[in-house]
Amino acid sequence: MIYQRPAAVAGMFYPGNPAQLRQDIDDYLGQTRIVNPQPPKAIIVPHAGYIYSGPVAASAYINLRPLHLQIKKVVLLGPAHRVPFHGLAATSAEFFLTPLGKIKIDRAAIASITHLPQVITLDEAHEQEHSLEVQLPFLQVLLDDFQLIPLVVGDASKKEVAEVLNLLWGGDETLIVISSDLSHYNSYSTAQQMDRATSIAIEKLQPEHIHYDMACGRNPVNGLLEVARLKHLHAKTLDLRNSGDTAGDKSRVVGYGAYVFNNA
Repeated sequence: MIYQRPAAVAGMFYPGNPAQLRQDIDDYLGQTRIVNPQPPKAIIVPHAGYIYSGPVAASAYINLRPLHLQIKKVVLLGPAHRVPFHGLAATSAEFFLTPLGKIKIDRAAIASITHLPQVITLDEAHEQEHSLEVQLPFLQVLLDDFQLIPLVVGDASKKEVAEVLNLLWGGDETLIVISSDLSHYNSYSTAQQMDRATSIAIEKLQPEHIHYDMACGRNPVNGLLEVARLKHLHAKTLDLRNSGDTAGDKSRVVGYGAYVFNNA
């Protein structure tokens, strides 16, 4: 029997109605534009509810539009919010489902990393995890035909994450997506200061300067920065806001940033 991972947060983090979901994503994409002439190899995008972080995520995702035929594989990493574990959790699923349809899992790619001691198969880590799921509708709207390599990142070092990313890096057909919000539940001004510091560390490819209180996806972010530094990529901040700028009050805010990595 084929295992398909159903959508867990449709109707909560994003619309469960397919037409409304597509319309919302189109609206977010319509509010931004491509500002980076070079195609991205990797992006970092936030994973809150769409009303909070959708516009910020769209500023990175819009850069995929010219690549809709080129990208055939998406390596998607996000932090674990519900199940504690060490390492990176793969899935046994054949498909991930959203209101926009199903996405095929690249089983061969997953098989290519399962010999690493930090990679485990743990479906429980994926079942209710929103950090990966909220990225899927954006990818479905923007890409034509792709397979997904989804990995939930638990307690893992930057080198453990980097080793996995390096094996899955591929060529122009492969996109790396890291799902991460920034600082959590600080005052508006404190969040601005912290998130600017995080953005500087990302642009300078300095994982040693990003701590747990600066990004909830610190482990996958720092793994990407480690590989990006070795491969001489350049990082650029495309958007930096928080929930006080989008749909929340300014007393306690969550930070969101969008970043692209390429060879330019």
